[in-house]
Formats: sequence, C-alpha cells, structure tokens
Amino acid sequence: MTTAVAGAAPRVPEAIHRRRWAILGTLILALLVVVLDNSILNVAMKTIATPAPVGLGASQSDLEWAINSYTLVFAGLLFTSGLLGDRFGRKKALLTGMLIFGAGSLLSALATSPGQLIAFRAVMGLGGAFVMPATLAIIMNVFERHEQPKAIGIWAGAVGLAIAIGPITGGLLIEHFWWGSVFLINVPIVVVALVVMTLLVPDSRDPNPGKLDPVGVLLSIVGLVALIYGIIKGGDLADFTAAAAWVPVLIGVLALVAFVFYEKRVEHPALNVGWFRDKVFATSVTVVGMVFFALMGVSFFGVFYTQSVRGYSALASGALMLPLACAQLIFAPRARLVVDKFGVRATCAGGMALIAIAFLGYLLLGRTTPIWVLEVIGFIMGAGMAHVMPPVTVAIMGSLPREKAGAGSAINNTFRQVGGSLGVAVLGAVLSTSYRNGIAGHLAPLPQPLRDKAGESVEATVGVAQSTGRPGLINPAFDSFVHAMHVVATVSAGVTLLGVALAWFFLPARIAAPGRPGDPVPADAQTGDAVPAVQSTKA
Repeated sequence: MTTAVAGAAPRVPEAIHRRRWAILGTLILALLVVVLDNSILNVAMKTIATPAPVGLGASQSDLEWAINSYTLVFAGLLFTSGLLGDRFGRKKALLTGMLIFGAGSLLSALATSPGQLIAFRAVMGLGGAFVMPATLAIIMNVFERHEQPKAIGIWAGAVGLAIAIGPITGGLLIEHFWWGSVFLINVPIVVVALVVMTLLVPDSRDPNPGKLDPVGVLLSIVGLVALIYGIIKGGDLADFTAAAAWVPVLIGVLALVAFVFYEKRVEHPALNVGWFRDKVFATSVTVVGMVFFALMGVSFFGVFYTQSVRGYSALASGALMLPLACAQLIFAPRARLVVDKFGVRATCAGGMALIAIAFLGYLLLGRTTPIWVLEVIGFIMGAGMAHVMPPVTVAIMGSLPREKAGAGSAINNTFRQVGGSLGVAVLGAVLSTSYRNGIAGHLAPLPQPLRDKAGESVEATVGVAQSTGRPGLINPAFDSFVHAMHVVATVSAGVTLLGVALAWFFLPARIAAPGRPGDPVPADAQTGDAVPAVQSTKA
C-alpha cells in the first residue's frame, strides 16, 4: 500500500507500474467487447428486421428499442456502478460486469422474438454499466499523472478499433451464420478477458466513497425510459400530439426535473449536480452528449442506406464503415499532440466542425451517388471524432481528483450513452415521420392494414411491395428514405454546430492534468465528505 500527502501524487506500486501497459491492453479488451457489440449490431439490423426464419421480423421501433434497452439500462446504472466500484473495488466491478455482459450476449443470441432480444439486450446493458467506468477508473489509478493523457488517448483509440472490426466481423458472421452469431461472438472474448483480467488487473477503491442513492437512480431510469419511449412512440405514429406520445414524454421530463432537485438536496447523490458548476466539466460532458446524439442517429439510418437503398451485402456494408473507423484509430492516440500545440478549445471546436461538415456531406448522397463520396464523408467524421473525444475525456477526468475517477468515468459514459440513446430516439422519430409523410401518397391504393404496415420503414414498404406484387412502390420508397436521411443529417449538423460554439466559447485553451489526488472537488461541489489526500492501491 502506498500513501501520499495532500497535493502530491501518490506513487503507483512498482509491480503495478511495470505492467501498466499490459493492464491497459487488458482493459482495452474489455472495452472492445462492449463497443464491438454495438457496432456489430448496426450491420445486423437489416437481417434482424427480416421475417423469420432468417430474422425476427423486427419493426423499426423494435430495432430502436433493441439499441435503447441496452443504452437506457447502461446509462441509468452508471452512477451506481461507478460508486459500487469506488466502494467495493473496481476490479470486482469489472469482473462482475464482464460476467453479466457475457451471459446477456448468450441469451441475446438465443432470442426467438423481438421482445426477448430487447430484454436480453437490457441484461447486456447491466453488465456494460459495470465495465465501462471501471476501465477508465483503473487507468487513472495505474498510470502516473504525466502518462494519463497518452493512456486515455489509446483508450479512446480502442473505440475506433472496435468500430473498424465490428462491422466487418458482423458482415462475415451474417453471411456465414445466423443473426444470433453477432452476439454469440462476445462469449469467447469475455471468457479470455475474465481470465487475463483476474491475473493482471490490480484492485483499487476510493477510501472515502459516497453512499448509494436508490431513489436518485430510480428517478433517472424512470425519466429516461419514459422520455425516450414517448419520443419513439411519436415517431411510430408520426403524431407527437397523440396521448400515447406526449404523456410519456411529460412523465419523463417531470421525473428528470425531480431527479435534479432531489440530487441537489440529498446528502449522498448518485449524480453530484454541484460538479456542473465547473464550466469545463459541464461543457465537456455536454459536448460528449451532443456528439453521440448526432452520431448514433446517423449510424442508425446508415445501414439501411447502404443495404436497402444501395443493395450492398452486410459484409460490404461493414467494409464501407472502415474509413470512419480507421480515421479514429489513426488520429485518436495522437490527439494529445494536437492539443499540446493548439489547445483544448481549438482542437475540440475543430473536431466538432469536421463532424458537422461530414453530416452536411450526407446531403450529397442519393440513390446513384459514387460510393467513394460516402467513404470520404466517413473519414472526415472519424477524424473529427478523434479530435473531440480524447481531449474532452481528459478535461472531464481533470475536473475531479483521482479518488473520484469512478464517478468521473461514470458521468462521461452516462452522457455519451444518454446522448446516443436520445439521438436514436429523436432522430429515429424524425426519420420515421419524414419517411411516412414521403411515402404516404404512394400507399393510398393499399388496404388500411397493409398501408400502416408499409409506412413503418423502407424495409416494410419493400416487403409489402414484393408480397403484393406492386414493384412500383420500391422506387418511391427509396426516394422517400433518401429524403428522410437528408432531413436527419441536417438536424445532426445543426446539433453539432451548436457543439462547436459551446466548445469554442466555454472550453479553456489549456487544462490541468487529470486526476490530481488531494485536489478539492470543484467549487460548491462538495458532497458533505472531505476528499482524502491519501490514496491506497492494492496489488
């Protein structure tokens, strides 16, 4: 055990210091399996939407919930899982999360209906909620302060690697096996990761952790689920004035407002809202949420553009995502060098601007546009992402002392997941509404039940056209989808440009190194417990 006096960084034990890069590699393996799953799922969505026995016959709403059941549980429990890791040990949280994630993957692979898939994806979200905060918190505790930005850059670059290999892996599995194989592939990776992490990863904990906050967690989950359910329902109905849409939205907003007020008054909050008084912290997490709001919404329609409209196979569709992933893989580990030269503000704002340009590039895509245009767009977007996420992550972690690494990691990942979940819901609803409005006039000759079914998505329209012998519906369906895609891309570009302004005006030119042990929590952010100056790390 090592100790440090206030204001000085505690030394990492020599045995742990020597194997720190091996530990980072092990943690990246855990990160890969969690991120890999979502990137694989994107490629498999069209197949899952196909009627049995090939797929599950999932509707667009089912697919949105297959994504959001994971992200909602993930986001809703991140606060608590971060606190549990800080209290009982981050290694224990990591191993428990991987075990649950592996079990959820196996169950998802064996699902026989969209409802089962949605439920088992929620189990995977429960496991992921323990894995993600633990990986970043452990990194903060095994690396010395001067190496933390480099380690975080590699950690962020691993996301690019997962995005790179996920679609290709998913495409290969879909072409040679059944759709459930995209989840089954996680199981052997989890087994290997559990063995290696047990042997290599040290345990660490906050010597003065906060207490659990079950009321706050419940309010956050109810608020997020109700809000997103109402948004998705409004998109399904193409009518947000329907009670089935606005009532859940209202309940969600009220629950989230109650959550904020409760967290401000409770002695040991799940989310310390006082931290948001720190301008750098608040801006950083907001930028994270906005990036993933826009990105997840576009990722959702991208697979239908390449597979349904353009006719590429699942494997080829996955390969088309390589430029985006490779750009992240190339630039993310080097983003710290750009930050050193130009500063956090310019790097993040520039990265967000590149992402906005990429979204506007989607307006160039039509039914016959050369596919290299999509490749260029993907590379620009990946380069932008690579220059936003690492410095913003460092800024978030630098706003808190090392002892609160679990909480900081949890908040970082929470805003990423909530932003992505809202992106899928809101932009998915925009896509559904725009598509339904565009195709409605062409569906008038169909009987009412078939008309409702055909209006759900481009896949549903094509399916009805083929089953009823009406090939004349297919071209209007593709045209309507491309128009809806342009609407979503425009909204995404607008959100990202707002993020550019936030980064430029509210982020500092330079930030302090992350995880300064003994430093105080940001002003007015005390929980009632003093942050100790002594950090213990157990090998």
